[in-house]
Amino acid sequence: MDRKQQLLEMLQNTPHDSFLKHALALEHIKNGDDEAAKAVLTGLLEYDPGYTGSYYHLAKLLERNGNTEVALDWYRKGMAAAQAAGEKRAYNELRSAYEELSED
Repeated sequence: MDRKQQLLEMLQNTPHDSFLKHALALEHIKNGDDEAAKAVLTGLLEYDPGYTGSYYHLAKLLERNGNTEVALDWYRKGMAAAQAAGEKRAYNELRSAYEELSED
């Protein structure tokens, strides 16, 4: 059984587990399925906006697919969430990516 299938089975038992959803999205990205990853990450952040690590991955995915303005918006949302949670490292990573993209 592959990792994606294992994550899907675990999510059947705990459908709101943010860690498992995040891991599933990363598997989709690894497998080249950006649309599925985008759907999982967007749903995750709608349900759990405090899961700051997902903002970076969603924004990077959008950036990679040429959706610059939407990516910038997700970086901003992520910076706000990280700041509210006191997560300085996440905030700095999001800010750095935001600044790099907004300079282009």
